[in-house]
Amino acid sequence: MTAPVADPNRPRIGRSEPVDKAFVMVLTASIAVLVFLYLINVILFPFVVSAIVAFICMPVVQWLNLSMRMPRMLAVTIVFVVLAAVVGVIGFLAVPPFLNETTQLIANFQNVLETLMTRLFGTAPIQFLGRPTPPAELADMAVNGVRTFLEQNGRLLLIATAGITGFFVFFLAWVLLFYFLADGPRITRGLIWVVPPSRRPVVQYIMPMLTHMLRRYFAGVAVVVFYTSVAAYFGLGLFLHLDHAVILAILTGILETIPMVGPAASAIMGGLAAMNHATSFGNILAFCAYLVVLRISIDQVLGPIVLGKAARISPVLVIFCFLSGGVLFGISGVILAVPFALSIKVILEAVYGDPLG
Repeated sequence: MTAPVADPNRPRIGRSEPVDKAFVMVLTASIAVLVFLYLINVILFPFVVSAIVAFICMPVVQWLNLSMRMPRMLAVTIVFVVLAAVVGVIGFLAVPPFLNETTQLIANFQNVLETLMTRLFGTAPIQFLGRPTPPAELADMAVNGVRTFLEQNGRLLLIATAGITGFFVFFLAWVLLFYFLADGPRITRGLIWVVPPSRRPVVQYIMPMLTHMLRRYFAGVAVVVFYTSVAAYFGLGLFLHLDHAVILAILTGILETIPMVGPAASAIMGGLAAMNHATSFGNILAFCAYLVVLRISIDQVLGPIVLGKAARISPVLVIFCFLSGGVLFGISGVILAVPFALSIKVILEAVYGDPLG
């Protein structure tokens, strides 16, 4: 086996400093970052989302600034306005149908449940807890159970608080996005400045490689989003014939960028539409089957393979990163898990002078 060729541009780690000591320093810094993120995970989400969107859009800002000779602040404003317009159009097309479906389901929840139970079990009474119970009574019990659950321990207030918090986080993320786009280079220089002067050549050597690797990863995320939108349209529109299938498919793809919560939200939206427009219990089963197939194809097949190849890491490691990040940090952890693993990989490759491949 031929030995790897050393990169002549690679700076020395330190003055006769052993690689083992450098590894300990990388490991210590990684643990410190993880502990810090864990302590601030409550406020992490809008910063993570805004920073990632700014990172993806930064080449467009640089192209407008350098190639088109446009003032940087004007380039930032144009990119920001375009992003806001795209989100606004999607929201304008998607929010009214979603609210309509939700309102209809809440208003007719008992009738919907009664119809589903009748189609599943027939009109005859069902043996429930040792006594025959008509489907209408079962539906009434279910509605009363939901109502009792929501009225206990201030859960309605908790839901309202969560909604207000989400509204605040949404607008905070937009404010942060503008600042990340405008101050991206200065933020990068500030992060490098924190590093001791003797270590800065190594950091400056690593930064381009890390940027390239992260852009490959986010390109893989874009592939997953495209596949999700197309697959969702085939399932919701051509197979299940749901109203607003195009908008639901686009939202399903976009929400795929927010692990855990995004897929759950898209499933709820599709489920509301399926329940409101289902003509038989078979339609509900078909929607459940579609949802299972879609999630398996994304979470266990396409996502790990595409993201693993884009990041040049094992699909097993991708799955492990998603799960461990979710357990430790929730949504933010799932989003940051693979980029964090990629950062460690690139740093260690630079330290060792031995690319993993």
